[in-house]
Amino acid sequence: MATAAINLAINLSLVKPSSFSVPKRQTPSKLRVFILRCSSATANAVSDLSERPWKTSDARLVLEDGSIWKAKSFGASGTQVGEVVFNTSLTGYQEIITDPSYAGQFVLMTNPQIGNTGVNFDDEESRQCFLGGLVIRSLSISTSNYRCAETLGDYLAARNIMGIYDVDTRAITRRLRQDGSLIGVLSTEETKTDEELLEMSRSWDIVGVDLISGVSCKTPYEWVDKTDSEWEFKSNRNDGEAFRVVAYDFGIKSNILRRLASYGCKITVVPSTWPASETLKMKPDGVLFSNGPGDPSAVPYAVETVKEILGKVPVFGICMGHQLIGLALGGTTFKMKFGHHGGNHPVCNLHTGHVEISAQNHNYAVDPKSLPDGVEVTHVNLNDKSCAGLAYPARKIMSIQYHPEASPGPHDSDYAFREFIELMKRVKVNA
Repeated sequence: MATAAINLAINLSLVKPSSFSVPKRQTPSKLRVFILRCSSATANAVSDLSERPWKTSDARLVLEDGSIWKAKSFGASGTQVGEVVFNTSLTGYQEIITDPSYAGQFVLMTNPQIGNTGVNFDDEESRQCFLGGLVIRSLSISTSNYRCAETLGDYLAARNIMGIYDVDTRAITRRLRQDGSLIGVLSTEETKTDEELLEMSRSWDIVGVDLISGVSCKTPYEWVDKTDSEWEFKSNRNDGEAFRVVAYDFGIKSNILRRLASYGCKITVVPSTWPASETLKMKPDGVLFSNGPGDPSAVPYAVETVKEILGKVPVFGICMGHQLIGLALGGTTFKMKFGHHGGNHPVCNLHTGHVEISAQNHNYAVDPKSLPDGVEVTHVNLNDKSCAGLAYPARKIMSIQYHPEASPGPHDSDYAFREFIELMKRVKVNA
């Protein structure tokens, strides 16, 4: 474009009155002259357009159904394959990305803006990030929180976790709700064609894969930390009696351990492969089977461990632990269409009739019709009527298919820890 300079002078006295529908003033005002200067630079004066001050699309999410979603990257670079699931939580993204139950998955947040509070090291739910990647609509350009220690992008980059933004998360969520969870590939590598990425997504599967062994601790350790007084929301939780609990780490979240400690438990955390015989030698008052990632039928060694412990001491199963208890009792599990992921799932306690708003994260469920006589369904998910809790009083068993510790999420279900304490207390009194 040639350089142009336009000098425009408008003398209002030369404009015909008939050109306007403005009523005439009785007292004439002073005439004003307006000068407008417009200019445009030539192409030679324009800086190199490759150095744009904004980020352009440099990543792709390719789903196994053939759809390709262009996006912008943050965090780590490269190519990663995983199962895409959506999470409906409005906050708590840091707890979500450090939840080991998301191993092998890309987490799509339905809340549009993520990253506005940054991250801090007190809210981590495990020693590292185990998820495959993070998919969001809008990445906050600034952080505002008194505890912020790092931006979300820097945090993910340091942990080699990929993230993408400026992608239509609503459209992808609708696709997942309609078709079910899909395998996808995230990539920032321009050398890889769409066809190559599509083939990767169609040749990988999460079903039947042991994901627990990759997130569990390797050696036993003692846990003593309680919920910090700044965040404690219960009072008079413990009557002074301490119970010894062995917690199996199938991908356990730190806040589960904090809540147990806050209720007065002395906790020993053991690996997922820890023999049942060694656990029973420790003479615990109770055993916790924790949450964890993936397909419960893919870890038969864990099912056998649970089977050997059931009936000998009180047990409490959470999420994966709940599913393993179901399998150990002779029941079956099945893969859900798109699972439950979020902090706003309604659950009905069939004993009390109360409705709890719960935090959930699982893709599998127990089929209650496959369970033996004596097993009672105690909780039901009100969204799809799936089994959300079990009890078998004769064998000192209780379990729930959601997170009573929340993190993130509401505290409606915290009473489950108290019920576990009461179960151990009854068994100890009647021993």
